[in-house]
Amino acid sequence: MSISDDFLSILACPICKKPLELSKDGNFLISREAEKVYRIEDGIPVLLVDEAVDLEEWTRNQ
Repeated sequence: MSISDDFLSILACPICKKPLELSKDGNFLISREAEKVYRIEDGIPVLLVDEAVDLEEWTRNQ
């Protein structure tokens, strides 16, 4: 389950406060500025800094 464009437009990275980008598969939110990736569980973004994955690590595992 992905999130809507309207919902995405109000979300921001909790680290850098910049907009987030939806991954191609719709299961993750990407912060290019903070180089972090946040998962989406059952349509709910998990924007917890401690749960974020490094963008480089996430990209390697895709």
